[in-house]
Amino acid sequence: MQETVRVILVDDHEVVRLGLMALLENVPWVEVVAEAGTAAEAVEAVDQRRPDVVVMDIRMPGGSGIDACRQITSRWPETRVIMLTSFADDELIFQALQAGASGYVLKQVGNQSLIDALDAVRRGDALLDPGVTQRVLTRMRQLESERQSAAFRDLSEREIEVLAEVAKGKSNVEIAVALSLSEKTVRNHVSAILAKLNLANRVEAATYAIRHGIERHLPGRRL
Repeated sequence: MQETVRVILVDDHEVVRLGLMALLENVPWVEVVAEAGTAAEAVEAVDQRRPDVVVMDIRMPGGSGIDACRQITSRWPETRVIMLTSFADDELIFQALQAGASGYVLKQVGNQSLIDALDAVRRGDALLDPGVTQRVLTRMRQLESERQSAAFRDLSEREIEVLAEVAKGKSNVEIAVALSLSEKTVRNHVSAILAKLNLANRVEAATYAIRHGIERHLPGRRL
C-alpha cells in the first residue's frame, strides 16, 4: 500500500488552487493538508503542518515562491518543494534549484505529469519538466566552467603555471627547472599565489588547484 503524501498547495490565484485540489483529491495516496496564497503564508503553513511536499507557484505578490522555497528547504529539509509555474524561464529554473527545489514543472503539463512529479519527489528524486531539462544541464555545466575559471582569475599566466607544478608536489628547485626560471623567481611566484588566493601554505595551494581543475586552465588550454 502506497504511503500517504501530505501536500500544501501555494498559488496566489484561488482558481488554480481549487483546480489542483480537485485533481489531487482523486489521488488516493495524496492528502492536501493546507493551501496558501502568498510566500509568507506558505512558510507559516509548512511550520504548522510539516508536509512532505509543497507545490509552489514561482511568482506571487509580497515575495516570490523561490524565496519561500529557500526558507522552507533550509528550515525543514525533509520537506520537498515542487515549483509550479507558467514561465519556462531558464534563470528562474536555476534560481529555484539553487533555492533547494526538488522539481520544476510547467503549469501546461497534463494532470498525470503533475501526479508523476509528486510521486518522483516523494521518492526523493529530483524532477524537471522535460522541455527545460537539457537547457538546465547545459547552463549548469557553463556555470561550473565559469566557477572554475574564476578560481584563478587573479593569477597571471605564469603564476597559473607555477601553481600547476605545485599541485604536482614539486619543490621550488624542480619547478624552476621545469619552467626555466630561477629558484628565487619561483619562490616569489609561490608567495604571490598564496597571498592572492588567501592560502596558508603549499599544501592548501595544491589542494585548491586540484579541486578547481587547474590543468584545464593552463595557458593555451583554457576553456
